[in-house]
Amino acid sequence: MKCPKCSATNSRVVDSRHADDVNAIRRRRECENCGTRFTTFEHIEKRPLIVVKKDGTREQFLREKILNGLVRSCEKRPVGYQQLEEITNHVEWKLRHDGHAEISSREIGEHVMNQLMHVDQVSYVRFASVYKEFKDVDQLLASMQGILSKDERSDDE
Repeated sequence: MKCPKCSATNSRVVDSRHADDVNAIRRRRECENCGTRFTTFEHIEKRPLIVVKKDGTREQFLREKILNGLVRSCEKRPVGYQQLEEITNHVEWKLRHDGHAEISSREIGEHVMNQLMHVDQVSYVRFASVYKEFKDVDQLLASMQGILSKDERSDDE
């Protein structure tokens, strides 16, 4: 592992522990050349998942894109970063567990919205407004009506 300070390749592991619900190992390392300590993560190698975008182009799935979208939609909202990580982990697990080599961006957005709706409804509307590309207020209001009707149904049960 290359030291981020001096670029030496000789380092020793100081501490190891599980990370990301035991799907990764977090290692604290110390460079034997300059003594700098740094953290590395070891993940299971996963087969690539290809995302088919709305315009038909294909690109490799990047969980960071989901997390970044969630962070933006939850700005100034009482939603912790850990919750956003959990949503991202759940969505990625669901996509990989389904076993498809390719998945549409629409399906990914639906999974994210289903998770986000139960965490924070304002953030859900923010995410949906960008994801669904609302053209006017009527579309936004129709989406909010859907949330309200689901709330009323769950209150009745």
